[in-house]
Amino acid sequence: MFDFSTPVDRHGTWCTQWDYVADRFSTADLLPFTISDMDFATAPCILDAVSQRLAHGVFGYSRWKNDEFLGAVSHWFASRFQSPVESDAIVYGPSVIYMVAETLRQWSEVGDGVVVHMPAYDAFYKTIAGNQRRLVPVPLVAHHGQWRCDMAELERALAEPRNKILLLCSPHNPTGKVWSRDELTTMAQLCEKHGVKVISDEIHMDMTWENHRHTPWCDVARGPWALFTSASKSFNIPALTGAYGLIDDATTREGYLNALKSRDGLSSPCVPALVAHIAAYREGAGWLDALRAYLQENLRYIARELNQAFPQLNWQPPEATYLAWIDLRALKVDDSALQQALIHEQKIAIMPGSTYGEEGVGFVRLNAGCPRSSLREGFRG
Repeated sequence: MFDFSTPVDRHGTWCTQWDYVADRFSTADLLPFTISDMDFATAPCILDAVSQRLAHGVFGYSRWKNDEFLGAVSHWFASRFQSPVESDAIVYGPSVIYMVAETLRQWSEVGDGVVVHMPAYDAFYKTIAGNQRRLVPVPLVAHHGQWRCDMAELERALAEPRNKILLLCSPHNPTGKVWSRDELTTMAQLCEKHGVKVISDEIHMDMTWENHRHTPWCDVARGPWALFTSASKSFNIPALTGAYGLIDDATTREGYLNALKSRDGLSSPCVPALVAHIAAYREGAGWLDALRAYLQENLRYIARELNQAFPQLNWQPPEATYLAWIDLRALKVDDSALQQALIHEQKIAIMPGSTYGEEGVGFVRLNAGCPRSSLREGFRG
């Protein structure tokens, strides 16, 4: 019904992954499995809805706070996660990272600590440093193929008085961990105990695999919290910009919206982004489920190819995301030498694990959001 196998040529579209691969890898014309967007066209319902809106021809200032957008968000959380959402708690932002950064500023002072599970999405520590806050790392540990957080170590970090915020990635990028409800409940209790506020980035919430289920932070929250997400990852529309979130506390919400409008002048949204979100959340579930099945098979393909070539890896697909976090430490290869071989001999671009902190040394992150033919070409080298 939906075609994810036919490649779409993204060259010449100002595409970060294809047109600007040399910016990160110093070499052009590589086969990229890098930045976390996908090589698929978005859902037909989104294309139709955006086309209809474009045909209207008038693109004046608009408002995100409308019944259609708020209702679509509430519907998605109710239908996908059985999680009720109060429309008054919903806020808009140009991107999840903007929303994270602004909430960091609202809830902490220069020099305060932000607790993060490591390895971490690189925009997290760049945002923390860019706002003159301190990264407080709490490493995740792999145990029998599953990533776990040492809750005692987490509590030690949360108990430090200058550590004001837990910045959570749920599901986790790059490891692909899905936090269980019990784990999230424990974290909520610890944060309440130590007066730590929680910012939860849930942009990968729709991409969980097998029996793993995403639990939104709002279902377990105890103290001050903010949840930020977007349809951009799930429906491959990041170029439209646009994100949204839930902020439970009215004072914090007012402060965030005041900064968005009065300080930063960003309260008028990108209308195609609103239209795309509404179409995705009202009409796109079937397309998304078909995509999820295709991506899961991509990850199984990676596992078969890797383990056939290197049985000692025993690599297993992640619990969530279309990002394969591959532990190569058993091969005892030098990360720099590996990257040079991939780039100059195999003509492939794959994110080095060190991008995500020192805990990522010895890993690579391979983006499986592409037609399977691209993966076959990549594994052939």
